[in-house]
Amino acid sequence: MTAPGTDSENDTPAGDSGTHRPNRRIRHWLAGAGVAALAAVLGITLAVRSGATPACAAPPTGNTVHKAKASFYDAGRSGGNCSFPSPPADRLYVALGSSAYSGAAACGSYLDVTGPKGTVRVMVMDQCAGCGPGKIDLSDEAFAKIADRAQGIAQVTYRAVVSPPLDGGLTFRMKAGASQWWFAVQVGNHGNPLRSVEAQGPGGGFRKAARQNDNYWTVEGGLGPGPYSIKVTDVYGRQATAATIRMIAKQVQPSTVFLTAPTPSSSPSAPPTPTIAPSPTPAESVAPATTVEARAGAAPLNAHRC
Repeated sequence: MTAPGTDSENDTPAGDSGTHRPNRRIRHWLAGAGVAALAAVLGITLAVRSGATPACAAPPTGNTVHKAKASFYDAGRSGGNCSFPSPPADRLYVALGSSAYSGAAACGSYLDVTGPKGTVRVMVMDQCAGCGPGKIDLSDEAFAKIADRAQGIAQVTYRAVVSPPLDGGLTFRMKAGASQWWFAVQVGNHGNPLRSVEAQGPGGGFRKAARQNDNYWTVEGGLGPGPYSIKVTDVYGRQATAATIRMIAKQVQPSTVFLTAPTPSSSPSAPPTPTIAPSPTPAESVAPATTVEARAGAAPLNAHRC
């Protein structure tokens, strides 16, 4: 119903000289657009504050060498953001900034870090909240091997270790609260960054699990009571499958399956000459020399372009 003294089509008061006021529908549309824009801004802000993975995040891979500044810290008995049961026995670990941590994609991989006093091999175990591009946080023990702790900060270079030799096979650990209706597993002792994890329950096919920021892989709806077969694929295309993994929460279940290729007894060939990057960027990758059941057409993780 039209209000007295107005024109129903363009909301202009009757007798107006022809200068139209904005149409009520247009005003409503503009208001809605403003709300949507505000919501988008708030969404971005909340995503940043909640530690969402940056769009161009990628773990270090291949032979690219990065320059960085290193500090040090002590995680105590914690396994860091990667949710490991504890730090590695040698306590040689590193925390990476959000881009390199890449939503837990770097967890369980290894870096060779070189400083003024030498080189140390460390496992990625944690996310460093205060580390932007060009900054890493080493354990006390790791930092002491490559620099003087009295300096506090050291100039270093680091590179990914492709297929590091590891003691034992893949390990699996069910998250507290996991059940036949909600599958959540952590894969350990894999060496290279993981690209995917698939799991299969009794009588079913393999289902792809979703990587979570705490380094667990989940399947909504669950896979039944188990036991399970779990297929793991790294960023270089190496793939291995472990069977008879049980639904036992918080217990590390070892396996005899190796994801990385066994280290040859003879001296390995020299690695490709590394390329020095001016600052840590999404890493480039190289094809592996050997594979363990490499999938057809599998390729290393591609570098992201922003």
